[in-house]
Formats: sequence, C-alpha cells, structure tokens
Amino acid sequence: MEFDPAPLFALSLIPYLCFLYWLRKSEALPVLAQRGFQLTLLFVGVTIVAAIVALRCCDAELVDIDVLHGGAEAFLTLANTVLVLGLVLDHKKRVNNS
Repeated sequence: MEFDPAPLFALSLIPYLCFLYWLRKSEALPVLAQRGFQLTLLFVGVTIVAAIVALRCCDAELVDIDVLHGGAEAFLTLANTVLVLGLVLDHKKRVNNS
C-alpha cells in the first residue's frame, strides 16, 4: 500500500498562506523580507511544473533531471536571497538611525 503525500502538501499551503497574511498585516518584517517569503510560493509552483515536465517529457523524477531540478532550486535561492537582503537592509537602516 502506497501513501500519496499530495493531499498533505496541498493542505500545508493553507497555514503558509495564513502566515503570509499575518506577516503583511502585522508589519513584523520589512516589505523586501516579506517578498522573500512570498517568492517561496513561486518556488513551489515552479517545482511542481518542473516535476510534471520531468515526468511527462523524460519519464523520470525531477531529481534525475539536473537542468530542471537546478532551475527549480534557483527560485528557492532567489527567495532566500531576497529574504536575507530585506533583513540585512532593515538592520542597517535601524542601526544608522539610532
């Protein structure tokens, strides 16, 4: 008996979307850092599309197709870079204003 994790994955988006909503309303992080968390959703979407392409076109898993896997992971790198950049710039702004 195989377990399909897809429904759990879809359900995990609900708390993440709630987190993004709270983050925007609370203004707990600078806008650029918030964009980094939002870009994580883009990474998820790109990864899903890349996995489908790998399965349909190459009859393989995403991890077996380096170009598709690396391209999808580049979006995670972008999201993390934007998040860290937003935090660093905000920290520098706070230090210079005190």
